[in-house]
Amino acid sequence: MQTLLFISGQEIFVILIVVLLLFGAKKIPEVARGLGKGLNEFKKATNDIKKEIQDNSDIVKDINDISNNLKK
Repeated sequence: MQTLLFISGQEIFVILIVVLLLFGAKKIPEVARGLGKGLNEFKKATNDIKKEIQDNSDIVKDINDISNNLKK
């Protein structure tokens, strides 16, 4: 049997049953929707941070180029 993240099919089945018992059938789509939105926001924040770091590294590079030109 295949394993997903070191979890077997039987363990996944037990986890799904526990989730169903805890949240109920009506709440599961709402919880999944919330998790999806949360992951989407996390990806956006990660991309924004990467872009900001890249933009700042370009600024630092430009400042270093200008200071090198002034020293000549």
